Order: sequence, then C-alpha cells, then structure tokens
Amino acid sequence: MEQLTEKDVQKIQEEIDYRKLVVRKEAIEAVKEARAHGDLSENFEYHAAKKDKNANESRIRYLERMLKNARVISDVSKEDEVGLNNTVQVYFEEDDETETYKLVTSVRGNSMNGLISIESPMGKALLGHKVGDRVHIQVNEGYGYEVVIKSIENTSDDGTDRIRRF
Repeated sequence: MEQLTEKDVQKIQEEIDYRKLVVRKEAIEAVKEARAHGDLSENFEYHAAKKDKNANESRIRYLERMLKNARVISDVSKEDEVGLNNTVQVYFEEDDETETYKLVTSVRGNSMNGLISIESPMGKALLGHKVGDRVHIQVNEGYGYEVVIKSIENTSDDGTDRIRRF
C-alpha cells in the first residue's frame, strides 16, 4: 500500500487528468494519421503511435491503481522531531561525513537528489528522532550503521520535487 500526502494525491490526479484529456487525444490522432498512410504491416509510424498510445494508457491505469490503494498520511510533524517533508542533516560516523536529506513519500523518493523515502531503511529509522540523537540504520540482516542527527528543518511540501516517473 502506497503512503501518499494530500499533495501527492493532487499531483497524481493532475497527471491522470492531463493524460486523459490531452495526451490520450493526441495519441489517438497520431494513430489515425499513421493508419491513413496505408499498409499497416510495414508502417513504422503506425506501430510507434500505437506503442505511445498504449504506454499512456498503462501509465493512467498505474496511477489510478496507486490512488485506489493509497493510504493518505499527514505531513505534519512535531517542531523538534524528524517527520515527512523535513530536511535533515545527518552525520555519518563511519565516514566522518555530513549529508542533508529531505524525507518524502516513496512516490517522490530520489536518493540522487537527496530525497529519501520514509519507507527506506534510513527514512524509517530517522522518523520521530530529535537533534543530537544517534540513530542506528539497519540496511539488511548483516549490515547497519550509525548516524547522528545534526539539524532538522521543517520544510513544507512546496511541490518543487516532482513525482518520480516509472
């Protein structure tokens, strides 16, 4: 079950609407136009247009299924605790390095851009902790590591991080 904020739900619904009202119409027109060029067995444009149309329909079904099975969660957290949409600076003792991450729902997670899912090992471990806390992050049965929370910034969900495309 996907955990989504109200903002996530809104963005997903906007994408569904756009795909249904704009992309679907364009895709159907592209298929019609390519079909008019004749022999479909060797018509690359027709096959490409059909593939694009089917990909759009698959994305719509995927997003609708995601919304149907989602659990809407709050992005409100206590002022002094790590919560959803907070930016957290953590010190990695093992590497003597400090890094900054924003905790987000899994639909927005993108570790390459510093967006850590609250369902990832690190996200789960950090939730609810305070500045100064030493947190153990268990990656798998055989490996875990310690971090220290250096700062927590209560950032809002301003929409600048985009929903990850699959």
